[in-house]
Amino acid sequence: MDYEKILCGRIKKVKPSGIRKYFDLLQGMEGGISLGIGEPDFITPWHIRDAGIYSLEKGFTKYSPNAGLSDLRKAISRYLKRRFDLSYEGIGQILVTVGGSEGLDLAFRCILEPGDEVIIPSPSFVCYNPLVSMLHAVPVPVETRAEDEFRLTAEELKAAITPRTKAVVLPFPNNPTGGIMGRADLEALAEVLRGTDIMVVSDEIYCELTYGQHHVSMANIPDMYERTIVVNGFSKAYSMTGWRLGYVCGPQPLIAAMTKLHQYAIMCAPTTSQYAAIEALNNGDGDIEAMKEEYDGRRRFLVDGFRRLGLECFEPRGAFYTFPCIRSTGLTSEEFCDRFLEAEHVAVIPGSAFGPGGEGFVRACYAASMKDLAEALERLEHFLDGLKK
Repeated sequence: MDYEKILCGRIKKVKPSGIRKYFDLLQGMEGGISLGIGEPDFITPWHIRDAGIYSLEKGFTKYSPNAGLSDLRKAISRYLKRRFDLSYEGIGQILVTVGGSEGLDLAFRCILEPGDEVIIPSPSFVCYNPLVSMLHAVPVPVETRAEDEFRLTAEELKAAITPRTKAVVLPFPNNPTGGIMGRADLEALAEVLRGTDIMVVSDEIYCELTYGQHHVSMANIPDMYERTIVVNGFSKAYSMTGWRLGYVCGPQPLIAAMTKLHQYAIMCAPTTSQYAAIEALNNGDGDIEAMKEEYDGRRRFLVDGFRRLGLECFEPRGAFYTFPCIRSTGLTSEEFCDRFLEAEHVAVIPGSAFGPGGEGFVRACYAASMKDLAEALERLEHFLDGLKK
């Protein structure tokens, strides 16, 4: 069989994730430290795990409704109102998905036609461009800058809009930079979008992880609610990555279309995970705050460490990533990461993996123990000293 002829041309053009490479290379390295994978190092809180276990003991192992358990959708509705003043009806405006990633895929597949353009801030998470490209739509990267704290500005958005623009992705708090968008920033973007038919796909998976400032959704901004699709989930806030559960919220006609596609492609999200998520939403606010406080201390420790070693690093105010500039070393992002891993057995991710705006930077995740962060900085100091010789 000639599989090159069988495989879809679009999938052959999609590059493998630049993140997994370093995770795979680190395996088997004695004493390796990973600051690469964006996964909380906390175990899912016990009361949430217990709720999942209890659902199994009670035999709740059947399919749920396609859109998710009604009790879960109602809990999501209450949570969003309580934490972010977002009003979505539990039935009709909320769809439970297999992680936030499925929510993004559904959103793109239900609004994009071939040739449509999607504005995507760069750097940002690796999935947006491939998901758009697989639909014969066109990703339009807009490079954000460290001097703007990697915010998408109104001027940059306006300059990127063409008659073919169908949507803009707002991935804030941002992976990989840790940048956030405040209310004033979003209001400026809203002024550009008013009077157009451009949709906003707002990836808010890190909305609970902001430091010194409360997260604001584009759906909170006047006139933006009806044009915004909010994608969220349980992986980051509740340390539930392996439970694979997310959700998408938006206007009823859009959620109905996404539910129809989800119905055929997925059927429903895992039932056990849904029961655990109900417990997380109803009784997990304290867990969020405890984990966030720990992340905040690590965040400041790592930023201070990079600066002490002579690497410029703006202060990230969201997610659990730092994004130091490594241009002073004379290496590209990938060269830096390859050599650092080989020499010191520490994995960080090249900024270039997240789009053209990431070249000259690396992503270091602080969802790791303070011991590992301190050891990683010591090894970085040794590595940088070696580059000077």
